[in-house]
Amino acid sequence: MFENSRAFSGFAVDDLERAKEFYGTTLGLGVSEDEEMGLLRLDLAGGTTIMVYPKEDHRPANCTILNFPVDDVERAVDELTARGVAFDRYEGFEADAKGIVHGEDGMPTIAWFKDPAGNILSVLTAPDR
Repeated sequence: MFENSRAFSGFAVDDLERAKEFYGTTLGLGVSEDEEMGLLRLDLAGGTTIMVYPKEDHRPANCTILNFPVDDVERAVDELTARGVAFDRYEGFEADAKGIVHGEDGMPTIAWFKDPAGNILSVLTAPDR
């Protein structure tokens, strides 16, 4: 039934303008506004689009909502830190001084951070191509 459907994902934020600045400027993603629908579109590699919509009573997700595979997690963390992004640490995951959890036993190297609405994002090692 859905094999030919172009599914897309979406998530809520509490402030669309702050989200536009963060995703567009801080992360450097393609961001467009859909004024008619009152939301943002994040245009990612491979033609993926993610909808970001405002929600007055927004509560941040308590799990990772968006993962960014990168070739070099440490370099990505350094660049994001220079842009003002802070990295989070979670119980059960031993992180280094930069907030990077170095993957073992099949787990990727990963570092978590939050958008201005408190939603959890990550940079992680790109899967083998």
